[in-house]
Amino acid sequence: MKRGANAPLKHSHIISQEQGESKGDFASLTQPTPLSFEGEGDKGGEVDKTMLFHLNSVKSRYQCLRIRMKIIVIIAKWLFVLCLPLLLLTASIGGAINSSWLYKYGFGEYDVSQTTGLSQSELEKAATGLIRYFNSDEEYISLSVEKDGKPFVLFNQREVTHLKDVKGLIRLDYLVLLGTLIYALGYVAVSLFWRKDWRQLAGGVVKGSGLTLALMTALGLGALLDFDQLFLQFHLISFTNELWMLDPTRDYLIMLFPGGFWYDAALFCGLATVVGAVGLGGVGGGYLLFNRKRTTY
Repeated sequence: MKRGANAPLKHSHIISQEQGESKGDFASLTQPTPLSFEGEGDKGGEVDKTMLFHLNSVKSRYQCLRIRMKIIVIIAKWLFVLCLPLLLLTASIGGAINSSWLYKYGFGEYDVSQTTGLSQSELEKAATGLIRYFNSDEEYISLSVEKDGKPFVLFNQREVTHLKDVKGLIRLDYLVLLGTLIYALGYVAVSLFWRKDWRQLAGGVVKGSGLTLALMTALGLGALLDFDQLFLQFHLISFTNELWMLDPTRDYLIMLFPGGFWYDAALFCGLATVVGAVGLGGVGGGYLLFNRKRTTY
């Protein structure tokens, strides 16, 4: 009886054990298990390292590009600042060269008609001929006027050759004016319509105007202290010959334009440059001041 009574218990224990094992197998089947293949862990690590390397490479290239762009922007800004004094000065010189009013003023201020024996109308004809020559493709000037009712060739060979050298300097002035004007307009266009950085543009204008005023102040002090020496140094630097050394008793070029005229012309160019710098600096500074007040409120 004891063995018969214990047999069902043993059998039930076996069944429960088998059911437990089957439940364990079912639970193990229902739980997600990671897929693994031989050697895949190493390959996955290599792929991750390669992707990380490429990402770092792209990031470093982007950072280098940003640094280069910042450097280019800074260089472009300071080139603009340096361009403004050249632009304003060459513009004022070009204006003086083509100003018939300035010629007429000099003729009247220094009694050139009495010095040369030419009438006022013939002096104006000479001024017009010089302006036309400076803006033409002619290599040498050929200018005739009337003196005492007779045709008169105004300039001798020495003066004609010197005027050719002067024309070369004027052409250089035009080239610098054109180059600085193109760069300044390009910088303004990029700042306004592409980068849309009006504040940086205004700051560059203020800096360029300030630099212009500083240079004009230095040149003005030099002219006040000793204009003749400054004018002499200009000729020594600008010309490779001595054709500019003319005789005021027989060379009409220096009779038409005596030393006093050149002082007045330099004053005209300096004042025109200063006016341009003050105007541009006022616009740039006004914009910065207005925006500062607007952001404050």
